[in-house]
Amino acid sequence: MENSKTPLIGMTLDELRGVAAALGMPSFTAKQMAKWLYDQHVSSIDEMTNLSKVNRQRLAEHYTIGCRKPVDAQHSKDGTVKYLFPTSDGKQVETVFIPEGERATLCVSCEVGCKMNCLFCQTGKQGFEGALSAADILNQIYSVPGREQLTNIVFMGQGEPMDNLDNVLRATKVLTAPWGYAWSPKRITVSSVGIRGKLKRFLEESDCQVAISLHSPIPEQRAELMPAERGFSITEIVDLLRNYDFAHQRRLSFEYIVFGGINDSTAHARALVKLLQGLDCRINLIRFHPIPDVPLHGAGEEKMESLRDYLTAHGIYTTIRASRGEDIFAACGLLSTSRKIEAIRHQAHHN
Repeated sequence: MENSKTPLIGMTLDELRGVAAALGMPSFTAKQMAKWLYDQHVSSIDEMTNLSKVNRQRLAEHYTIGCRKPVDAQHSKDGTVKYLFPTSDGKQVETVFIPEGERATLCVSCEVGCKMNCLFCQTGKQGFEGALSAADILNQIYSVPGREQLTNIVFMGQGEPMDNLDNVLRATKVLTAPWGYAWSPKRITVSSVGIRGKLKRFLEESDCQVAISLHSPIPEQRAELMPAERGFSITEIVDLLRNYDFAHQRRLSFEYIVFGGINDSTAHARALVKLLQGLDCRINLIRFHPIPDVPLHGAGEEKMESLRDYLTAHGIYTTIRASRGEDIFAACGLLSTSRKIEAIRHQAHHN
């Protein structure tokens, strides 16, 4: 059975050497396999034509490429495409392709659902259904249509990356290693609510960019929006981040969804300046996209611009992120593969 075979996608060069050794294949076949996987993106072992037929047969008895094409695609009027990918254990995750001029960003998922249960996020309402393997994470890149256009990858889809850290680190290693995709870490951003110990490990084991979900500088209010604050306070996270260099190659950003009348006041802006004082970072202001049964609404454009201008004037480079794919539920905070939420979306789409 294909499903009982081990996927090759997600394996490091050392692991591919181990595969070769176990099957009695020459050690140099590991580099050949890596090239077929991460450079040529083959869909079957038979396509690895510089491996002998005998070695391909041996490999195919125990392993599979592990690639799965998306089973659905929804196209936004702004060019954004949301794909539905099957996972190795029969679940599904959403992945968003965002073209913008010469850039094309892929927003990948690392879990089915999420444990963090942030008030404003549809993925959190789904609950947690399982962590993705490195193969499932990488398959979103491996098998996405238009893969060759990609310039950036953001781990901002379904799930908390630090909650699935081993597989996220494995995926980013494949993406940045010379035998893998050989991407610069500057092209990859990993987002987190801030799980202190795991974030520290990520900062020390990866050179990828970091984005922290902030959403309020006031701990009590942040805890109401984000239960993770109760276990890992934003002040602790900022103190941890002060130990790392973000002035050169690696960039630190804070994600801040602006809720009307909740976190958009001058007092919040002052508290943000105080919290982040002296830290080399930027803030991305994000429009809130309403979700069912959540009593929050977005701030007006004037308020967004006022907040941006205040923060920038006080030394924190701040931008308002363009909202993409809202009409297909692909914008920030709207991803979900819950059947219940899918039914609500379907009804909204046809009203």
